[in-house]
Amino acid sequence: MPELTRDARALFVTRSLRMFGYGAVAVVLVLFLAAVGMSDPQIGLLLSLTLAGDTVISLWLTTHADRLGRRRVLVAGAFLMAAAGLVFVVTREPVLLLVAATIGVISPSGNEVGPFLAVEQAALTISIPGGRRTHVFAWYNLVGSLATAVGALSTGLLAQGLQASGVAVIDSYRAILAVYAIVGLLLAAGFGRLSPAVELDRSSATTVRSRLGLHRSRSVVLRLSVLFGLDAFAGGLVTQSLIAYWFHLRWAVDPAVLGGIFFGTNILAAISALSASRLAARFGLIRTMVFTHLPSNVLLILIPIMPNLPLAILMLLARSSISQMDVPTRQSYTMAVVEPDERAAAAGVTGIARTTGAAVSPLIAAPLVGVATLAAIPFYLSGALKIVYDIALYRRFRGVPPAEEIVE
Repeated sequence: MPELTRDARALFVTRSLRMFGYGAVAVVLVLFLAAVGMSDPQIGLLLSLTLAGDTVISLWLTTHADRLGRRRVLVAGAFLMAAAGLVFVVTREPVLLLVAATIGVISPSGNEVGPFLAVEQAALTISIPGGRRTHVFAWYNLVGSLATAVGALSTGLLAQGLQASGVAVIDSYRAILAVYAIVGLLLAAGFGRLSPAVELDRSSATTVRSRLGLHRSRSVVLRLSVLFGLDAFAGGLVTQSLIAYWFHLRWAVDPAVLGGIFFGTNILAAISALSASRLAARFGLIRTMVFTHLPSNVLLILIPIMPNLPLAILMLLARSSISQMDVPTRQSYTMAVVEPDERAAAAGVTGIARTTGAAVSPLIAAPLVGVATLAAIPFYLSGALKIVYDIALYRRFRGVPPAEEIVE
């Protein structure tokens, strides 16, 4: 992608670092919490508070990013990530872990959390033409998925290796959380080296703005946010951490195998994200978002129905091969239908809607996963709600194409 500026390439590097950390911690987070003695309802509460706290902090940071400075917001998020990882390393006190999870930045799902994605999307969009936006976002998501895959695989191998060498189980998980804290510090250093070119051109920005940092696009963004929140609530019922926990309880899968499973899912997700730009160029962003997402939800419902571990893994891998095609298209669509000076805020508001939706889900899912007779319910409920989201999105926004899809 020769069109990328030096700052854009740097954002690809920070994306890779961050997603490596998210992938690493997601595999062992619930296992670590169980090892310190937290019950399933307590684990669900912590996961929910993790996302709820991130919602409040990220909403404020992303809607003020263009006034505070995008670089400052990114550095602040990186330090919150490092601080949360450090607290998890040094204590096993549930109350302190809850506080750190609430005010810090930790990803229980292996997906994006914090203010990073919204600000990076706005910064990337500045330097690329509309016709290339989905392509660049597809590569941006591809490198993130690859990094998440490597993080998940490394985590499993490291934890298993440490335990085999005599390290206590809980200490093997702490080693991974220490890596997460280090990643946060590396991110802070990387964001600090970005140039002023990533900031909003204030000379072209409007002075009319709501509390959410929006003006002309407020209605569209709020409608998208409601739908994205529903999708995220459904996804939060089956986060990577909870799926890993389900495989561990249902099939007694050890950390090394879990790492290998999620390495495979993230590799397939990376490939599917890259394929999205070609499909979007031919069929449009909305159609690509919806018609690749629907079959992935059917595959999700099939996972707990499978009679053995290989078939369950096969369904998970098949789902991953198409489940992420809606991600770069969703991001690109959001950037396309808002004004330039609303992009950081729009990405932030829709992202926070997703985080809010996902924050509630673990309270429901975690206790269910721990009960053998109820463990399949999160998979069924998640798949059904995601199908509802796909249908609603298509009905409401198929008549609102981005500018590059409008034929004169």
